[in-house]
Amino acid sequence: MAPRWKWKGAEAKAFAEPVSETVSELQSSLAQTKASGFLSSCNVLLSVEPEQAELLDRCCFGRTVVSVEKDKRWIQLSFEEAFFLFYKLKCIKISLHGRSLVNEVDLWRSIRSFKPNFATSYKAYSHLRSKNWIVRSGLQYGVDFVVYRHHPSLVHSEYAVLVQSISGNDRLKVWSDIHCSVRLTGTVAKTLLVLYVNGNVNTENMNLPLCLEDYTVEEQTIRRWSPELSREDETKT
Repeated sequence: MAPRWKWKGAEAKAFAEPVSETVSELQSSLAQTKASGFLSSCNVLLSVEPEQAELLDRCCFGRTVVSVEKDKRWIQLSFEEAFFLFYKLKCIKISLHGRSLVNEVDLWRSIRSFKPNFATSYKAYSHLRSKNWIVRSGLQYGVDFVVYRHHPSLVHSEYAVLVQSISGNDRLKVWSDIHCSVRLTGTVAKTLLVLYVNGNVNTENMNLPLCLEDYTVEEQTIRRWSPELSREDETKT
């Protein structure tokens, strides 16, 4: 599926401002100011400078929280976004109940206490981010994520992503589930992308972010077959 750019000139703007370069700029800025966030039971609230809030928006990390403060901005990050910035980019600090989580093990265990399946969801998220896809919540489409080739203001999302883990969730177990998911994503002009996160990880290692190295991600796209588009023209002249 070719990218569906939202306006004339959007493609040129996207090529002029690669996502990878903007992420590097963001990483440097956040690391220099030692930006910090607060972990709650459902997300991370990050305090940043106005310029950093703009960079976060350009990279599509989090959502801005309305505030009356003029010299500070508050950004609501998902667990996956926060851990990516903390663990992968190493550019933010996070605290819980006033206590700084000084290393990735503390943060990992704290997040998993709120979200037990965090290992597989983060593995899928980081897999897509490492390929420079913009990753956003897919809640409104009934999937885990939707991914964009560039900023959503420039291009429509191309894939609706479902994460299937070895823990054995019940999604896509029967054909009716597959049919419903494909039809739904097709009506909004997206392709269903299933990420199978597999690995042999023992219970003890699940408490450490190093377990991520034991997972592999297999990608599979599922599209609806349309006989009208595939049937041979039988008309003879």
